[in-house]
Amino acid sequence: MQTNIESEADAIPISSGVPGLDHVLRGGFARGRSHLVEGRPGSGKTTIGLQFLIDGRDAGERCLYITLSESKRELRSVASRHGFDLTGIEIFELIPPELSLDPRHRQTLVHSSDLELGETVEMVLAEVDRLKPDRVVFDSLSEIRLLSQGTLRYRRQVLALKSFFLLGSSTVLMLDDLTGGQDDLNLHSVCHGVLRLEQLVPIYGGERRRLRLIKMRGVEIRGGYHDFVIRHGGVTVFPRLVAADHSVEEGGMTLAATRIWMF
Repeated sequence: MQTNIESEADAIPISSGVPGLDHVLRGGFARGRSHLVEGRPGSGKTTIGLQFLIDGRDAGERCLYITLSESKRELRSVASRHGFDLTGIEIFELIPPELSLDPRHRQTLVHSSDLELGETVEMVLAEVDRLKPDRVVFDSLSEIRLLSQGTLRYRRQVLALKSFFLLGSSTVLMLDDLTGGQDDLNLHSVCHGVLRLEQLVPIYGGERRRLRLIKMRGVEIRGGYHDFVIRHGGVTVFPRLVAADHSVEEGGMTLAATRIWMF
């Protein structure tokens, strides 16, 4: 009986904390799964990550922000500009050993990439195991990509992190700033859901921000591009209007939308 209860609660949608985004996700991010949020620097990934954790904290969940790309001070500054209160959210500022100024971490020989990557991942796993968080934001995968120095090794490390988070039933947003230069389709296949953020700056007119849900397993995704803005208070998404999403009674017949399924 307990197994059935667990299966019913597994992967149920939980709120993203971002106005309008839950509509695109058809309820929110899948609980206990790892999701990829990718976009160029400045596209809004960090802000969405903070809103996701704030929503979890307000719901009484344990929340953890793991940052490899920004310092804790910088992160709190971003939150302050948006008016976010991060009280109750754990922030783990991970400094790879080769960048640490602590004399205990210095070596007379150059750090090998194997040692750097291994120690970095071990520190992440130890902190997650200590806190056992319900929600995690991992910022960012680009640092793991650089330390991996190879596509195959990078994929294996992301798979290892995903498996570890899954064992703890954590819902994870993994942020990626696309510094690899190309779309990492291998990474797309690993994650349960993939959300792409874009910032367009045309020659004429104002800039435009948009997002696209590339993938969400087992969900009728709302495809296409959806506009969003970043302003004081965080990200707000404006889902695109699709007439076919609404059933219309006409002449005793129901016209329904043809939906896209992703598995």
